Amino acid sequence: MFESSGAHSAVLTPPSRDAGPGEMLELRHVRKSYGSFVAVKGLDLSVHRGEIFGFLGPNGAGKTTTIRMVAGVLRPSSGRILVGGDDLGREPERAKSRVGYIPDRPYLYDKLSGGEFLRFVAGLWGREGDEVERRVDRLLELFQLAPWKDELIESYSHGMRQKVLISSALIHQPELIVVDEPMVGLDPRSARLLKDLFRTFVANGGTVFLSTHTLEVAEALCDRIAIISQGEVIAFGTMDELREQAHAGGAHLEEIFLKVTGGEAMNDIIEGLREAIAR
Repeated sequence: MFESSGAHSAVLTPPSRDAGPGEMLELRHVRKSYGSFVAVKGLDLSVHRGEIFGFLGPNGAGKTTTIRMVAGVLRPSSGRILVGGDDLGREPERAKSRVGYIPDRPYLYDKLSGGEFLRFVAGLWGREGDEVERRVDRLLELFQLAPWKDELIESYSHGMRQKVLISSALIHQPELIVVDEPMVGLDPRSARLLKDLFRTFVANGGTVFLSTHTLEVAEALCDRIAIISQGEVIAFGTMDELREQAHAGGAHLEEIFLKVTGGEAMNDIIEGLREAIAR
């Protein structure tokens, strides 16, 4: 269980900044196209400060494209993205400084040690000195990587790389963590630690924008959820609101997800094939 007190809690506390509006993240008519293909179609979303927001959808729905636009990796074809009130297109440095991005694949510099990589990322944000070194030590301790601080990343396992990547997203004290498939490569203990970390981060004033295929994780963690399909939001709200929209009674998120994305029909086809094979 993650302990939310002391040095660990402090390293997960966003800095005191101009709070701006009540919305931590706003997408206003955001569209992304590649030639004639439209990946995201005029998306409108608002994420409140201090919540874990789930962003779900089937493969090819536009999730990762949206996440990369929110993180500032991709530029929208049209529309606006506001982070803490700062326009990502007009004030990119200020807006991006509020964001910590955890992609689904840990691309790291193999010839740096874990400690060197975290110092390098901190330096990109203009952070250096004793305070950065203290944050490096606290984050590595948090993920039980302190003994490997000076070992080259090329010797790290996939799970260890994922932990360093998560640490690098926290090194500059972001207000918003944007996460794409956070549990990939993590053992059960580390996955539990990460869930507790998100809860502590939000309890301390942060916000989490989370995309995952693990629907049980989303149902357990998220305050509100948006389900996207073919570049558009097709369901949105709390679990109770999603059940009402899907006319799904007391259903779990997996049942709601399959119903609104058309997955129920595919399940029926698979079940029919099983019955035909059994005959």
